[in-house]
Amino acid sequence: MSHLSKFQAALSEAGFDAAIVSDHLNQRYLSGFDFEDGLVLVTKGQSYLITDFRYVEAAKAQATQELTVLTPTGGQLLAVAGLLSDNACKTVAIEEQALSYQSFFRYSEILCDFTLSAGASKLLEELRLYKDESELETIARAQAITDAAFAHILNWITPDATEVDVALELEFFMRKNGADGLAFSTIAVSGTNSSRPHGVPRRQKLEKGFLTMDFGATVDGYCADMTRTVVLGKADAEMKRLYETVLTAQRAALDAAAEGVGLRALDGIARDIIDNAGYKGCFGHSLGHGVGMLVHENPRLSQAAPADGKLCRGHVVTFEPGIYLEGTYGCRIEDLACIRPDGSFYDFTRSPKELIELF
Repeated sequence: MSHLSKFQAALSEAGFDAAIVSDHLNQRYLSGFDFEDGLVLVTKGQSYLITDFRYVEAAKAQATQELTVLTPTGGQLLAVAGLLSDNACKTVAIEEQALSYQSFFRYSEILCDFTLSAGASKLLEELRLYKDESELETIARAQAITDAAFAHILNWITPDATEVDVALELEFFMRKNGADGLAFSTIAVSGTNSSRPHGVPRRQKLEKGFLTMDFGATVDGYCADMTRTVVLGKADAEMKRLYETVLTAQRAALDAAAEGVGLRALDGIARDIIDNAGYKGCFGHSLGHGVGMLVHENPRLSQAAPADGKLCRGHVVTFEPGIYLEGTYGCRIEDLACIRPDGSFYDFTRSPKELIELF
């Protein structure tokens, strides 16, 4: 089933006749077309991509043939009202997580003949949680570009480079080699700055010690995400011990990952290893998070996850334990993995994890 037909079925099961979709990512998920000015109207009969002249040619060429492309001249919401009537719709789901109060007021004013109810965001979030084979293939392409960027940067880094230089080179390489964009702002933090899990790259030369790089490409709207930590110079005994603890924790969680394994349990496996090695309180974030059209989405590998939350077919998640010693340094290792539709576990990430020392 296509994403659109799955959504139509979910709407019907929830008791809705139609849905108005305005969120950029949800529109792309349903239509296959990347645009930001318009609406996708899904009804129990026909469904529509409503936009303006700037996008119409591209929409007709790129959007799924399940959607009728329209460019109304009298206002998009007025067109929606007519289409809802044409398709005998009464109950309409709106995106409760995307609409501003002002937009909701306008919807209510123009679509006063219909019952507008929250629910579209929740239904689409649930659908997007479970990736199909095509989505997994796209994520694999994004991760392959990200892996290639890491291989490139190892040969590019020099002692004279700044953290900003490293981040920009990673970004340039990914864009030049097939990425549509970046999944998030690239992190490249060295020395004392590496103790900040989401530190901001500085315009100063790289510090000796740990260099943590967290980055990801996007391809056709889907994200990759990985982190690798290397050493600039030579690692001392404590640095090696800390690095090996993080690596052991990550491998143990990856080894335990399978369909049906609890989300809290996976986080606990990595957390216990780090805590028992003497670093309790130094792993302050969760083990991982879902990745898809957003780089941070459900499910969460966390102690805050639902008690009955489990890895399921179609889930794509990160495994990224870390240890951070405030004011000193930090280390994180992150892979991107999934449960395939056949129930098998697959790690997208191919970059090496053994401790690497540069110059």
